[in-house]
Amino acid sequence: MSADAPTHRLPDAGAVIDDLPKVSLHDHLDGGLRPATIVDLADQAGIELPVTDPGALGTWFAEQSNSGSLVEYLKTFDVTTSVMQTAPQLHRVAKEFVEDLVADGVVYGEIRWAPEQHLRGGLSLDQTVEAVQAGIEEAVDAAGGSIRIGQLVTAMRHADRSLEIAELAVRHRDRGVVGFDIAGAEAGFPPANHRAAFEYLASELFPVTVHAGEADGLASIRSALVDGRALRLGHGVRIFEDITLSDAGDGSTLASLGEVASWVRDREIPLEVAPQSNLQTGAIAAWGDDLADHPFDVLYQLGFRVTVNTDNRLMSNTSLSKELALLAGTFGYDLDDLAAFQINAALGSFLPLEDREEIIATITAGHQEA
Repeated sequence: MSADAPTHRLPDAGAVIDDLPKVSLHDHLDGGLRPATIVDLADQAGIELPVTDPGALGTWFAEQSNSGSLVEYLKTFDVTTSVMQTAPQLHRVAKEFVEDLVADGVVYGEIRWAPEQHLRGGLSLDQTVEAVQAGIEEAVDAAGGSIRIGQLVTAMRHADRSLEIAELAVRHRDRGVVGFDIAGAEAGFPPANHRAAFEYLASELFPVTVHAGEADGLASIRSALVDGRALRLGHGVRIFEDITLSDAGDGSTLASLGEVASWVRDREIPLEVAPQSNLQTGAIAAWGDDLADHPFDVLYQLGFRVTVNTDNRLMSNTSLSKELALLAGTFGYDLDDLAAFQINAALGSFLPLEDREEIIATITAGHQEA
């Protein structure tokens, strides 16, 4: 944790959350740039920005992202991707991204991004992946091995390059890429549209996570599971639409799970939940507009494998420590709960079993010492 970073504690001045070992599964490269870096790179490339003061630019991103619409939220990425079109730009952004994860106490992170959005400077798909990997490795080496990083190569769900991007991911499976994802506007662009890519990935035994249950409902989640063969769900919060709560008459609450919700819970399919982002994009609008209305706690109490994530640190003006602190303050979570979320994430990571066990041991030791 940097000296000037805010300190996040458990309620009642408990453990410092920033210092706890964490796992980050859902974190977009083009959503985690430093505002000062955007200003610097834009100046070098002659790109016009909404504002040129780093502090004001950070505020602009946060304000633009609080639209209640995923489509509007995604428009802010036009700015970030504009300064991520050359190998040096991608290298720098990836390096700083990992440095910021290290400062936040992350011991394992999966970084997702869409190579097809970074070709305007003349790079090939493979060159973009190589540039990002070089930046990652420089930061990991500088951190003395205190963090591990894997790339999640992402295809844009409204485009038609998913098979090509899937093949790209598999080509780099031994050079930093650990999984595949589809992202972008969810409603109207179901995973079924990319069945050929998912069939290829399955034939290569390559792990898949799919954005689903954020801006669309149960049909999207079902398609992610059936057509996408998803091992994890990106966000997935609208699985709550398949859960009925009722008063048991004795002061307790009964929960009835539908087919999709039962499948996700019983198979322990991780939900990559990003609480503040879910508020910004309207993903939980059916239940309210405050963190206390988020179904995260109910899903946790019902035994779903919930994980905590940032989604886009720049757009949400957040960190993993901040997300955990907000959840703890809202739902009264203690150190054991926070450890459970991190263990869930480690178990759901796209790492070999032995590596997952090592990370869980690190998490357990770190929380016991706090």
